Amino acid sequence: MTGIVPKNKARGVDFCGVDQNYYIVRSDLNCYMRSSNFNKGYDIEIFTLHPSCRDGDHYLAHQDGYFYIIKGTNYRRVTNMNKDDDAVVYSLHPNCQGGDHYLSAFGNYYIIYQSRGVYRRTSNMNKDENSVEYTLHPNCKNGLYYFGLRFNYYFVKPHDEWGLQYYKTTNFNKDEASETFSFHPSVISFLPGGLAITKGPSFGTWECIKTIFNDSDTPVTWTKKITKKVGYEKVKMSSIENNWKISLDVSMETGGLSALIAKAQFSLKTEYGGSSVNTESENWTEATEVEESMTITLEPKKSMYIWQYQLGLGSEAVLHCRDTRFNKDPTPPTDIPLPPA
Repeated sequence: MTGIVPKNKARGVDFCGVDQNYYIVRSDLNCYMRSSNFNKGYDIEIFTLHPSCRDGDHYLAHQDGYFYIIKGTNYRRVTNMNKDDDAVVYSLHPNCQGGDHYLSAFGNYYIIYQSRGVYRRTSNMNKDENSVEYTLHPNCKNGLYYFGLRFNYYFVKPHDEWGLQYYKTTNFNKDEASETFSFHPSVISFLPGGLAITKGPSFGTWECIKTIFNDSDTPVTWTKKITKKVGYEKVKMSSIENNWKISLDVSMETGGLSALIAKAQFSLKTEYGGSSVNTESENWTEATEVEESMTITLEPKKSMYIWQYQLGLGSEAVLHCRDTRFNKDPTPPTDIPLPPA
């Protein structure tokens, strides 16, 4: 069973919420998602992260309308992560540093220290005012990501037999008024590792694209043109974007947003449905057929097999790589032609 990448292994990825909206930040893709309902997949929009708002260690939002981007021992406060409006930088109080997760709810800021099983509440992360520390209830300890809205705390539960879900409560210490909700597939696909849940784990395979056989009794030399498909199957992946409204600057990326997400998925470890390969040098534009000329000499009654490397999700190939192999053996090659992620 594959699951999404947890926050401690996905730098720059985080959840937050403010007013009636939930956010997922994918700093690794330079964008973020906004939705009014993760369970129903309502009002999903994707925006570009402003360069000054990228690469944060943590992201949170507060009821005052500000977003907070934490980097090391400082945080940046903005009113818009797309435009970096009204930006101010503050230092984190020493007592507020080193948290595993940060969120805001009930007018306060909360810092989760998972390894210690506690969380800290403060009214000001710069001055650590009105701070209190509480024990995390056992039901609230193992979240993959934590976030908050005005009157609720949330965390993403580890993937289980019911799929990917998030948990809502009004008290992390007593676990009061708790509810569990499933994520809409349109939201899952945006998460690191999410494509393995909605589409299936990634795979790499050598596909035989041509077989040549010399059935004569003498050696034969052929000059042939081999047609192969190279590039990204954008149409096959377009379904994940059906419920998304994507800003123009995000959609202008090569292959579109789905290509960025697929590229990131292939780079993940197998435990998150990835293939641990770097595909940056591959052709991520729309897949097209290309011709290659080749000259082959075959001995009598011998065959030549031409293999092309492909990457896919679930049962469908979505990236046709440039690499080809010529082999007299009908068994596909075993090497991986792409560099490790």
